[in-house]
Amino acid sequence: MSKLLVIAAGGTGGHMFPAQALAEAMLAKGWRVKLSTDNRGARYAGGFPDAVEIVQVKSATFARGGVLSKFAVPFRILAGIGGAKWRMFRDRPDAVVGFGGYPAIPAMTAAWVLRIPRMIHEQNGVLGRVNKVFAKRVSKVACGTWPTTLPDGVDGVDVGNPVRAAVLERAGAGYIPPGDYPMSILVMGGSQGARILSDIVPPAIDALPEHIRRNVRVAHQARDEDMLRVATFYADNSIDADVQPFFTDVPNRMSEAQLVITRSGASTIADLTVIGRPAILVPFAAATGDHQTANARQMVDAGAAILMPESEFEVSALTAQIELVLSNEKGALQMSQAAQACGKPDATTRLVALVEDLAQ
Repeated sequence: MSKLLVIAAGGTGGHMFPAQALAEAMLAKGWRVKLSTDNRGARYAGGFPDAVEIVQVKSATFARGGVLSKFAVPFRILAGIGGAKWRMFRDRPDAVVGFGGYPAIPAMTAAWVLRIPRMIHEQNGVLGRVNKVFAKRVSKVACGTWPTTLPDGVDGVDVGNPVRAAVLERAGAGYIPPGDYPMSILVMGGSQGARILSDIVPPAIDALPEHIRRNVRVAHQARDEDMLRVATFYADNSIDADVQPFFTDVPNRMSEAQLVITRSGASTIADLTVIGRPAILVPFAAATGDHQTANARQMVDAGAAILMPESEFEVSALTAQIELVLSNEKGALQMSQAAQACGKPDATTRLVALVEDLAQ
């Protein structure tokens, strides 16, 4: 019978997207794949191949719910661990890979108790709570962002964050540097952190010198409740803008952009570096362990991105940074090349090699 991989992940798309990339690659190599997640994580599993068996386990987080819900958390997790132990004892997987999130706890704990070969993949530059617990209880820690802050005595493997096929198709797409012709600015913020971008970016673009402003075209991803006011502002100020709550064609829009203004989630950084685009990065200040600042570190240090903490993210300051990029053809081109140099389009291949080595 072919080898079996159990993937433990859940909570957010940030955990599930690289897990999906690994699942697809392992299936292509003839492995069987099971995904262990909870009902919330299962909502992000729609893109997984049909061949992946999705096993829903009981799990919970202290971050949500009232007093009674928090009281029940340990009992739900213990029930999930019990179920995961029984399934793993029955199935004896060849390897278990955790991608973080509370839904990963049952399977990772069961693998540790049963001494099944196991590893974790951390997407961000700072270990998430769950991965931090298991970092010293696994054989390998694969790092999506480099460098990653790790506990003492734990060595990480620089793997990169797997990206979806649509991003790989645009890998290293030719960059058209800014000039006296239409220029595209792509604006993206995560669902939790998009409001500040909707507040600051439109007036900052409006304040650009006219010789730059007249050439700017904007693709702005805004939350539903912010869409009307953002679109109205752009229209009232004669700025060509496409405002939507979600872009299904981010890789194409990113490859066509002269500049990207965005949060610095791990998957966004991976997309930026694989495609190779200059960016102004605004880390989400409320991110656990300030991990979005850590995610941005490599691009900023390489000269591929400008870092603007929320405390400094003001209209006049942003206008100055946009002007700096869009008025400097040579500098913008260098930024795009530096971004691409940071990319790891072979991240999935690297991760697959680690899993195969682990299973041996």
